[in-house]
Amino acid sequence: MLNSNLIGNKIAEARKKMKLSQAELAQKILISPQAVGKWERGESMPDITTLNRLAEIFEVDLNFFSTQVQNEMVSIIKNEKSENLQFEELKSKPRKKFDWNWNMSRGNWVDADFSGLKNLQEKFSASNMKNTKFIGSELSDLIFQANQIDGCDFTRSDMRNSKILESIITKSVFEECILIDSEIRSSEIYQCNFSKVNFSGSEFRTTEFKNNRIENAIWKLTSFKTSSLTDLVFNGLVEDCIFENCSFSKVTFHQAILKNTFFKCRTLKNIKFIDCQADRMTYEFLKNGKANLTGLELLQ
Repeated sequence: MLNSNLIGNKIAEARKKMKLSQAELAQKILISPQAVGKWERGESMPDITTLNRLAEIFEVDLNFFSTQVQNEMVSIIKNEKSENLQFEELKSKPRKKFDWNWNMSRGNWVDADFSGLKNLQEKFSASNMKNTKFIGSELSDLIFQANQIDGCDFTRSDMRNSKILESIITKSVFEECILIDSEIRSSEIYQCNFSKVNFSGSEFRTTEFKNNRIENAIWKLTSFKTSSLTDLVFNGLVEDCIFENCSFSKVTFHQAILKNTFFKCRTLKNIKFIDCQADRMTYEFLKNGKANLTGLELLQ
C-alpha cells in the first residue's frame, strides 16, 4: 500500500540518519528485526503507540510521519499534472484524498506529546491519559467517553461539539480552548484550568465541577443541569444561561454581570455575590431562590 511504503521509507531514512541497524532499532522498541524490515519494505505498518515511540527515538514530532505522507501524495499528483498547473488547483481537485485517521481509543497515553494532532474523528474513548500534551489540537466532534485524564494539557485546542461522557478529569489545563456546543455529562472534573475558555452553547449535566479556575471564561447560552458546582468563581458576562436543579458550595460571582439567566434550584443560599449586577429577570429568579443578594445590584 502506498501509505505503508511512504511511512516505511521515512522509518528507514530516520534510522540510517541515527546510524542504527534494524536490529538496534528493534531492540529499542522491543520487537523483532524482521518486523522493522517489513515496515521499511512497506509490507506492514506500526500502530499509533509504536509510531509515538519511534518519534521519540528519532527525536521528531509525530506529524513527521503523516506530513510526509501528505507531501508525497501532493508530489505524485503534481507529477501527473501539467507543469503549468498551479498548486492551489491541485489542492482543490485532488485525484485521490488521503485521510489520516487515528484511533486513540483504549490506549494508555502517558507523557506523550500529541500537540497539533488532527483527524481523530470521534475515536478517543476508554483511554488513560496522564501528563500528555494536546496543545493546539483539532479535537472537535470527538467523544471522550470513560476516560481517565490527569495532568494533561489541552491549551488552545478546538473542542467544539465534543462530548465528555462518564470521564474523570483532574489537574488538566484547557486554557483558551473552544468548547462551543460541547456536552459534559456524568463526569467528574477537579482542579483544572478553564481560563479564557469559550463555553458558549455548552451543557453540563449530572456532572461534578469542583475547584476549577474559570477566569474570563465565556458563558453564553450555557446550561448546568442536575450538576454539583463547588469552589468556583464566575466573573465577566454570564448571559442567557441556565442553572437548573444544581447544588452549590462555595460558589462566588465576582464582578460579574448576569443577564437573562435562569436559576431554578433547591437552594441558592451558598452563592456569594461581590460587586455584581443583574437584570430584573435574573434578579427575581435569584430572589425567589432565597439567594443572598448582598453584593448584587440591578442593572440600570
